[in-house]
Amino acid sequence: MMVDCGAKVFKITTRPTVVAAMLGVWSQQTLADAANVSLATIQLFETNKREPIPNNLTAIRRALEDAGVEFIPARSGKGVGVRLRQE
Repeated sequence: MMVDCGAKVFKITTRPTVVAAMLGVWSQQTLADAANVSLATIQLFETNKREPIPNNLTAIRRALEDAGVEFIPARSGKGVGVRLRQE
C-alpha cells in the first residue's frame, strides 16, 4: 500500500486491517464500509492475492487516517510504522 506523507511516498507492507485491529480501530467489514470498497477488496489485499486499484488504496488509507491511524515514514534507517494519532 503506497502512502503519501506530504512530499514522501512509501509502501506500507503491513496489511491495513491487521494494523487497524492491532490499534483497536476496525474489522475488515468496518474498514470496507468506511473506505466504501467491497469486503472482497480488503480480503484479497490482505491475503496478497490482489492489490487494489489506486483509488481504492487511497480510500483505504483515508479511512484509516480518519479513524486516527497515523502512517510514519522511514527515517534514519528505521522502517515505516503506524500509530494512533494523539489528540
